Amino acid sequence: MKAEIIAVGSELLLGQISNTNAAYISARLAEVGIDVYYHTVVGDNPNRLAEAIKHAQNRADLIIFSGGLGPTKDDLTKETIANILGVELESDYAALVSIEAYFKRTGRTMTENNKKQALVLAGSTVLTNHNGMAPGMAIEKDGIRYILLPGPPHELEPMFEKEAIPYLLGTSTKREVIVSRVLKFYGIGEAELEYRVQSILEKQSNPTVAPLASPDSVTLRLTAKAESHEAAQKLIAPVELEIRSVVGQFIYGTDEDTLSSKAVELLKSNGLTIAAAESLTAGQFMSELADEPGISSSFKGGVVVYDETAKKEQLTISDALLDAYGVVSSECAAALAQNVKRKFNSDIGVGLTGVAGPDPHDGKPVGTVWIGIAFPDDVKTFKLELSGSRNTNRKRAARFAFYYLIQEMKKRYPEN
Repeated sequence: MKAEIIAVGSELLLGQISNTNAAYISARLAEVGIDVYYHTVVGDNPNRLAEAIKHAQNRADLIIFSGGLGPTKDDLTKETIANILGVELESDYAALVSIEAYFKRTGRTMTENNKKQALVLAGSTVLTNHNGMAPGMAIEKDGIRYILLPGPPHELEPMFEKEAIPYLLGTSTKREVIVSRVLKFYGIGEAELEYRVQSILEKQSNPTVAPLASPDSVTLRLTAKAESHEAAQKLIAPVELEIRSVVGQFIYGTDEDTLSSKAVELLKSNGLTIAAAESLTAGQFMSELADEPGISSSFKGGVVVYDETAKKEQLTISDALLDAYGVVSSECAAALAQNVKRKFNSDIGVGLTGVAGPDPHDGKPVGTVWIGIAFPDDVKTFKLELSGSRNTNRKRAARFAFYYLIQEMKKRYPEN
């Protein structure tokens, strides 16, 4: 079954809201073995919607719509589809009763146009809306299945889960599942990663291997199709092992992991505490750390020491060190990490110092960053030479601090 998702709503094209429905629907369809080949977004215009539907009919045998089922004049999804399919719209009694009950329950006056939401395609399977008013519907015509869903995610998602998925499974003759495994990398660019695993990419078939870059990391998505989840996992496992043998040193996590969540996972699993001293990042590292649930058991505290005086007064960085090496140096980063570790009596201390921009500082060019990580037995420092904008450099410095923290913890505290 080849699927296309058509999201209807001018607000999507104007950038007022994001098309999260398509991402959700695609993920759920993949889990039941239905391939999505196209995402289309069209405004509240019946002519353009009709054109989009005709294109979809030539390349999909399942077309799923989100949005345009409401009571206003610009909600024209089902009217347009009814016209194309040559079917009538009829009022669904159960939906109308539910809508009337809602207005009575809330003490609001029901206007005539709200009855429009109870209209469904004649002969369709009505999909009950347990979280709103407009029902969804599913209908098959000339070998193509059409599913219409409301736009609000809090209505669409439970309807899709409880109504649309069972409908699709009941009409599908071939039961396959699609399983994905995402490997997440940091410290390596997308081009270099692809170059290193080129031989693996060239021989892919099932599972497929696809590289993807994002602001937080570079990923490889391994996707397998099989008759069961377990069979798909068996196809993925040897390919993942081969990738890890080539570029495993850059992998920090998998699937839903982020740099901060993986760091916190390792801190908690090893019973370690952490403190941080930040100069150029001004709390960025600590903010991302504190975003993670359960961090209170591991995060002792920290300081923002943006200028030289703060470094001296808050963390007793000596004049002699600063005179000899400067604030943007390996020695300063190490001292920040060691002294904040001691100040908060933590197991690990992290120090960040550098030049975010737009101007050079301390004789160092923009993008120069030093990260220090102090452990109970030693301290390591890492130099970055970044080339982004001021705030991009600050964010990347914090993320590299997480990356190096993860790598060093894995070395010192191997996972069981």
